[in-house]
Parts: sequence; structure tokens; C-alpha cells
Amino acid sequence: MSVESLKTEDLNPFSIAQHYFDQAADRLQMDPGMRAVLRTPKRCLTVSIPVRMDDGHYEVFIGHRVAHNMARGPAKGGIRFHPDVSLDEVKALASWMTWKCACLDLPFGGGKGGVQVDPHKLSKLELERLTRRYTSEILPMIGPDQDIPAPDVYTDSQVMAWIMDTYSMTKGATTLGVVTGKPLALGGSRGRDRATARGVQFTLRQACAKLKLPLQDARVAIQGYGNAGSNLATLLHAEGARIVAASDSKGGVHDPKGLDPAALAAHKELGASLHTFNAGRPITNDQLLELPVDILVPAALENQITGANAERIQARIVAEAANGPTTPLADDILFSRGITVVPDILANAGGVTVSYFEWVQDFYTFFWDDDEVDRRLEIYMRRAFDTVADKAAEHYCSLRGGAYVLAVSRVLEATQVRGIFP
Repeated sequence: MSVESLKTEDLNPFSIAQHYFDQAADRLQMDPGMRAVLRTPKRCLTVSIPVRMDDGHYEVFIGHRVAHNMARGPAKGGIRFHPDVSLDEVKALASWMTWKCACLDLPFGGGKGGVQVDPHKLSKLELERLTRRYTSEILPMIGPDQDIPAPDVYTDSQVMAWIMDTYSMTKGATTLGVVTGKPLALGGSRGRDRATARGVQFTLRQACAKLKLPLQDARVAIQGYGNAGSNLATLLHAEGARIVAASDSKGGVHDPKGLDPAALAAHKELGASLHTFNAGRPITNDQLLELPVDILVPAALENQITGANAERIQARIVAEAANGPTTPLADDILFSRGITVVPDILANAGGVTVSYFEWVQDFYTFFWDDDEVDRRLEIYMRRAFDTVADKAAEHYCSLRGGAYVLAVSRVLEATQVRGIFP
């Protein structure tokens, strides 16, 4: 690998998403016309969002909503509030949702939304006004049988409640199914808050069994200690794994003897960064990725493992709790080195799977307990992992390659059976 190839590595998230699709299309020997249909987002909406701030002046924020594909059902995907949101990022995330839903065999297509804003700089009232105005701007695109948002980076159940209320007030009837990830008081599903972490846990069990790597005392490093990362740390710790490193956006902490996930969460609750935790030694996010561990969990943002650091990754398993944390060049390097990558469209699909459960429960107004949610989720995740592993073996490729072949073939079949409307 040349130094020049590292310098020219394309880190545009939509280009990366298209690369993985094209690999699957090649393996499936897809017709060029169908390839063009499936790789092109169905619709993209960019809106301006004027918001009256608490001191009376107005600021304008930019938001997006993308529906990538709806061949298998309504679009499904989160909304993120983050300073780095861009249309290309949202298009990439929407396409990943298409393949994620198809990989899990959910009756959804892929969608995603985002607003370019730092929500930490807004008061709660400003955040509510932003959310409601954004909802009103994308309202023609969303609906329980059209496009169903959910929480994502820096959005939560309260934001979903504001979206549901704004939509319902505009339509003149309470519409619980317009979003998922809602509070329990408004038709939310039990288990939704830990669903992404549960999904990663279930796929890790399968991956560890395949590699004959016991979870008991396995060394785990988690980059990103938000909802998914912190819940996963707790779940794996309960199974006897050692959480030897964890980080947030400012840095992290490493202790080979193991860290207490509850103590880490309590530290975060105080508003402190993990690099100031009073045990172990402080480390950077880059250092965490290269630690000698059994399991590495990127649970932050895109493009964390690249051609520049892939040769130094020492984990036996990389479980992608984040969307797009590994670039194509890095993915090839890890595969050639025998490192098992459980790809994002499989590993972190627990969130959208329980969102599907919530959507179903809202339609029937009949709600399940925690055990029922977990039982059904484990069935979906185990079945998906086994099917992906079979596809990978069939095509002599990585688990990511197998996941994309499975997902793309399902969307292709639905598109061909439906036909293209004249």
C-alpha cells in the first residue's frame, strides 16, 4: 500500500456507501439499469429552519431529510442534530438504512434526516422551536406509512415527542406511529433505549462463538460512550467481559484490569469527560482504537478506522455500533489480516429492529414487556447474523460483503417484482 493511496483515500460518506453497494452489485452481476435505480436516492429535501432565540433574535439553520429507497416499505431512519451534518452524510446514512432494514428483513426502506446545529448551545425552548419548525418543513415527506423518523446523534425521546405532537396537531389526530423512539407515555416501546446495544451484544455472541472466543474475560474497548456505547458496556460487563477502555468525544481512559461501566456512566452524568476518570490512564480516541484487545467497538461517528491506522488495529473482532466507522480501504486491510468485522448494517440494527416493534405495537395499541422485546430481538439478530455468515462463505468475502449481498438482493427482488412505474 502506497503512502499516496492513504493521502487520496475518499472519506466522503456517500461515496463509501456507494462503494459497498457497487461491490454487492458486482457480486450479484446486477443489470446496469437496476444498479442505477438502487444506487440513486428516491428523494432529498433541504430546508431552511428559522428559529426565534430566547433573546428575541432569529437564526436560520439548515436541515435535510432523505428517503433513499421505499421498495420494501416506508422509509425508516433517525434524525441527528450535529454541527457537521451535510446532505452527503444524510444520503449515506439513508442508504445504509435501506441495506440495514433489508439485512434484518424488516418491511422498511431507508431514510435519514439531520439539522446542522450544535444542540448543546441551545436552551430547551430553542431546541423545541427548532424541532417543531424542522418537522413542519419536512412534514410532506413523513408519515406512519411514508417515512418514519427516530432518534439519532444528539436527539432523544423528547425530540421524538415534539415531532409526533407537531405532526399530529397539523393532521388533526394523534398519530403515534409517525416516529419511533418515543417516551413510553406516548406509545414508545420498552427496550428501545438499549436496543442498539442489545443488537450488538447478540451479534457479538454469534461472532465469538464462530471464532471460539469466550465473552467471559474478553477484553473490550469502546469508542463512544453515548447511549449505545454505555449500554453495551453494561451488558457485556454483566456477561463477564472486561471493559478495559472507553472514550467520549474529548478522550478516554484505559485500565487493563477492567473498568466499572456504572462508575463511568456516573462520571459522565456529572458532565465530565472520560479522560478525567479517576482510574486507569487517560488516552486519546486514536490510541483506544489501537489497543491490544479482543473486541473493539467503534460507537461514535464515521471514518474512525481508515487506511492510516488499520494496520495497527489489534482486536480480533471489530463490532460496528456506529454507522460507517470503517472506510473501504481499512475494511480490506482488516479482512486481509484476519480480523472479523461485524458490519454496521448488521451489528447496530437492533435499534431499527425495536423501532419496527414499536411501530407495530403503535398500530395495534398492544404493548409488550421487556422480556418479549428482547426475545424477539435476539431471534432477528441471530437469524440475520447466520444468514450473513452463509452469504459471506458463499461469495468468499467478509461479513460486510455478505451483509450487502443479502440486503441488496432483497431490495433488488422487491424492485423487480413491483416493476418500475411508467
